[in-house]
Amino acid sequence: MDVRQAINSEYAKTLDTTGLRREFLVEQIFERDALKLTYSHIDRIIVGGVWPVERAVEVPGSLGKAIGVDYLLERRELGAINIGGDGWVDVDGTRYTVRREEAIYIGKGAQAVAFGSADATRPAKFYLNCAPAHTSYPTRTISLDQASPETLGDPATSNRRTIYKFIVPDVLPTCQLSMGMTKLEPGSLWNTMPCHTHERRMEVYFYFDVADDAAVFHMMGEPHETRHIVVRNEQAVISPSWSIHSGVGTRAYTFIWGMVGENQVFGDMDHLAVRELR
Repeated sequence: MDVRQAINSEYAKTLDTTGLRREFLVEQIFERDALKLTYSHIDRIIVGGVWPVERAVEVPGSLGKAIGVDYLLERRELGAINIGGDGWVDVDGTRYTVRREEAIYIGKGAQAVAFGSADATRPAKFYLNCAPAHTSYPTRTISLDQASPETLGDPATSNRRTIYKFIVPDVLPTCQLSMGMTKLEPGSLWNTMPCHTHERRMEVYFYFDVADDAAVFHMMGEPHETRHIVVRNEQAVISPSWSIHSGVGTRAYTFIWGMVGENQVFGDMDHLAVRELR
C-alpha cells in the first residue's frame, strides 16, 4: 500500500510537473490478480483497484495491521464500482453479483471480503474508495438504474454530462463516503466546468475509457494558482479541499468521483466563474 502525505496549497505552488504527479496522481490502479491501494492522509481516504483474472482476490488481514486495527473494515466503510466484465464480491460469506457499471457498498465491520470475476475472459475491474466510519450500515449493491441521475451542462460549452450518484444519502446511508460516475454526452469533453472547490471535503477523480492515443488534462490547484496533470486511462487524481478538480479530454472518456469529509451534501460547493480562474 502506497502512502501519501497531506499537501498544503503553499507547498503545492512550488512543485514542478514531476512533483505534482508524485503527490497527486495515482498512476497504476490495477494489477492483475491483486489488490492495489494508495492511502492518502488527506481525510485518510484509501483509493485502489482489484482486478481478479485467474483467481479471486481476497482483502488480506495484514492490511488491518498497516492501519492499526485487526482488519481493514474494522473502523472503515468501502465502496467499489465495477468498470470491467461482470463480477462478484463475497462479504462474510454472502456473495453479491456486481455487473459492469454497478456498485457495491460494504459497511463497517465486514471482516472477510473477496472479489471475483464471472468470466475470466472478461474479468471484472473493481475501482474502490475506502473511508473511516463511525457506525455500520448494511452492505448492498446499486445498479445504474438505482443510482440518482443528474444531467448538467450544455453542448455549446462542451460539458453536457449525466452524473450517476451511486453512494449518496438519497440512495443509501453511509458514514461519510460518497461515490458516483459521470458520463459525458457525444461531443462534450469538459467535466465540472465551471469548476468549484469544497472546503468541507476532498475528492478523487478516476478516469477510464480513455483511448490509448488520448489523454485528459486534469486541472487542479487554488483558483488563482491553477496547474494541470496529464492523465491516461485508468489513473486517478487526489484533490485536496483547497483545490479545483476539473478536466478536459482530447477524446471521449468516463470518470468516477469519490468524496470524503465533513458532510455529504452534494450541492455544498464553492462555485467559481471561469473569469475568476488564473
